[in-house]
Amino acid sequence: MPQPFKAAVVQAACDPYDSLASAHKAAALITKAAAAGAKLIVFPEAFLGGYPKGASFGTPVGMRKPQGREDYRRYHEAAIDLAGPEVGVLEEATATTGAFVVIGVIERDGGTVYCTALFFDGERGLIAKHRKLMPTGAERLIWGFGDGSTMPVIETPLGRIGAVICWENYMPMMRMAMYDQGVTLYCAPTADDRDGWAATMQHVALEGRCFVLSACQHITRAAYPADYDCALGDDPDLVLLRGGSMIVSPLGGVLAGPDYGGETILYADIDPDEVVRGKYDFDVAGHYARPDVFSLSVNVAPQRAVRREGAE
Repeated sequence: MPQPFKAAVVQAACDPYDSLASAHKAAALITKAAAAGAKLIVFPEAFLGGYPKGASFGTPVGMRKPQGREDYRRYHEAAIDLAGPEVGVLEEATATTGAFVVIGVIERDGGTVYCTALFFDGERGLIAKHRKLMPTGAERLIWGFGDGSTMPVIETPLGRIGAVICWENYMPMMRMAMYDQGVTLYCAPTADDRDGWAATMQHVALEGRCFVLSACQHITRAAYPADYDCALGDDPDLVLLRGGSMIVSPLGGVLAGPDYGGETILYADIDPDEVVRGKYDFDVAGHYARPDVFSLSVNVAPQRAVRREGAE
């Protein structure tokens, strides 16, 4: 069994339109958290590429305004390529510290951008990704949909690590697909800073009998350009995302947070044996399942718009 260790969730503001600057900030925070003893470090949703809180991208129903198209072009430009320098900065930070890092990014692939969680291993660099399956509300205007081919749960010396982004955590079948893979360190990068989010994280921990690590940005309007289209207002001190990051134990106990006070790093000691202790009376994909009554089918094949056949 894995040995006890320290984990961290980072609550900080990114630079929404300078992903390389955000990567360097993330690297500094990785170094800081690792120096404090953290072996697993979780960052918020869209920490590279930015979460466009309050933006409309010029899209009333039935029309697209020219300014909205330009807003999308700028957002696409701020997204990252997985072969780009931002990934290299993070790989260097994890290689130096030996930390395992989960971080939310906006990933550019052709003309489409995806809300993605990247997994970095200290020894191997970028080893996996998860693309958000279902963008929420107006997020569907700007983000593509992931598929079942990027829902990994990764075996590590710390435990089995997976990521579920923001309101994907309200998809019962996705949670069950993660539990079925034996996730013990359930990472939840998010942009949900509502009071009720803490209850969701406690529910997921109890349901999955896993540690849940949720990270959300604490960011103000001042972090965005002056001409940023924000329906919430333009006061530089306006808090657009107020945090609420937290760490929860497999029996629902809050180990750290939720914190709404500003930029911070939250730490908790993780005892992997708590996962098995929790499953003594409830294992949702094991002895508490009823496969004779309920079953779930998961399509893990990559879904592509074009399939080329017959090429030599």
